[in-house]
Amino acid sequence: MWHNIGMKKILAVSGGVDSMVMLSLMIRRFPADEIIVATFDHGTRESSGEDADFVASEVAKIAQNAPALQSRVYRGEAKLGAEINEEKAREKRYEFLREVAFLEKGEIFTAHHLDDLVESVVINLVRGTGWRGLAVLNSPGIRRPFIDGTFGEVFDKRKILKFAAQEKIVFRQDPTNTSDKYLRNRVREKVLNLPDELKRKIYELWQRQVEIAREIDEILEAIIPEDLRFEREWFKKMDEKEAMEVLRAGLLRAGVTATRPQIHEFYQAILSYENGKRFNLPGDKLVELRRDFQLKVW
Repeated sequence: MWHNIGMKKILAVSGGVDSMVMLSLMIRRFPADEIIVATFDHGTRESSGEDADFVASEVAKIAQNAPALQSRVYRGEAKLGAEINEEKAREKRYEFLREVAFLEKGEIFTAHHLDDLVESVVINLVRGTGWRGLAVLNSPGIRRPFIDGTFGEVFDKRKILKFAAQEKIVFRQDPTNTSDKYLRNRVREKVLNLPDELKRKIYELWQRQVEIAREIDEILEAIIPEDLRFEREWFKKMDEKEAMEVLRAGLLRAGVTATRPQIHEFYQAILSYENGKRFNLPGDKLVELRRDFQLKVW
């Protein structure tokens, strides 16, 4: 995959085997002065701070042969506690990564691999997230070098572990990766045992869905009003699936991230609410539903 020459590469490095292998391969692939390491301490367990210390220490060792990497480590920290859910922890981590990317005018690289992709597809299908659940790991400004061709091939977990062993890459094991508390960990065990052929088919399906999502987003970008003002009658004449896509895109442009069920509730409100009645959107935001309403939330 083509990358902007000279643009900073913000590597999300946790200290685990996936991100440490990504760091090693990125240093071989790109000039050291383009690489910035970002590590985030969630504060969810007593030893989490040691992971960030480990990353800083390893980068310092690598910088002995790549001086431009020296002092190119951003460290974020939060005190989320052991009871924080996985989604909230992920949100905080990406907030930090986007801050670094903004400061450095760069793009984010994460160490998601083929097995992570398959896990995400399976989890989304279980949760009933709709067709977009197949177009995962496809966020603007975020690169996934293990699955997007940056290294010339697609990497799964076994390939990453093999590379780490061959190159004697040191890493830390996150104990939460083996906890049955998280749905992803329970799915992970089954995904690791899937035949390679099935993983490849899921990967090819994902590629098609990502392309479809990109085309749909381009169409939506063209048809959604700049001022985000809509006629309610428009939605009444529209197919429900089309209406859901329009509302999703409109809400995102208005700065509101909503789940599929939340968007559906909003759609039903548009169809049924009396003029002038207000609807609660995620994040304690309101929109007033009139004959023509504007997605201007407060």
